[in-house]
Amino acid sequence: MSKTIENNSEILFLYDANKSNPNGDMDDENKPRMDKINKINLVSDVRLKRYIRDYLKNFKEQTLFIDEDSENSKDRGNQLKKEGKTHTDCIDVRLFGAVLAQEGANDHFTGPIQFNWANSLNKVELQKTKTITSSFSSGEGIGSDYRVVYSFLAVSGSINAHNAKKTNLSANDLEMFDEAMLKSIPLCKTRSKTGQYPRLYIRIETDKNVVLKDLREFILLEKKENLVNIDDVKLDVSELVSYLKKNKTLIKKVLIWKDLKLKLYETDKLMDLEKIKTEIGISDFQVLNLN
Repeated sequence: MSKTIENNSEILFLYDANKSNPNGDMDDENKPRMDKINKINLVSDVRLKRYIRDYLKNFKEQTLFIDEDSENSKDRGNQLKKEGKTHTDCIDVRLFGAVLAQEGANDHFTGPIQFNWANSLNKVELQKTKTITSSFSSGEGIGSDYRVVYSFLAVSGSINAHNAKKTNLSANDLEMFDEAMLKSIPLCKTRSKTGQYPRLYIRIETDKNVVLKDLREFILLEKKENLVNIDDVKLDVSELVSYLKKNKTLIKKVLIWKDLKLKLYETDKLMDLEKIKTEIGISDFQVLNLN
């Protein structure tokens, strides 16, 4: 395993959902989670971590602690013990931490990587169709299927270097995490999750004693109603570029990926990644490759 990471990170991740259900609410007929008053679509941090866990298990062959094949954490802990492994041999413990329950005692690892709930930057409408056919002992039934028309979602996250040392989060783990952020959601090919794609990923590394603000505060979606696809999205990143430029002495590295369909603007001028790099003035500016 490579060396434990030493830097904090702030994360901004944008993705969209087109005619899909980003996160069903089991307390509300499995409709997409919503702030109904403001018509804002919501996605829990648990759902986001599930995407990443599934990707790391199925595509990177990584060992998980929270695994659908295990009934509970005590059973999983006993399985690991029989295999001669510890909890930190599981990549999801190194990334997200875990609550442990063994021999009647509770303990936990605080995960170095944490997300806030995602929220849509636009007002979201739901569409309902009666297209789900289920088989019951009494016969077949028709159920309701709820989808968002279009949701452009923003996620804020952070990585705590102090907690990373406690879970042994390594540089190799972090590379897989970056990859999972870009690939895990579109590879989730379930019926309700198809139609979701990453659009922008930024991870800002700083010293372990530095914390930046929530980067969602510095982006502006100019059109917030009646969006139907990515072509309707116009994202102003003027404040974000200014904020990072102002704090560039605190920043060690910028990692960024942008989908070709996403249009970034500084006021009314289109911005590409090279322009952003020049404006911010950070020498270690890495453009990630989705492939």
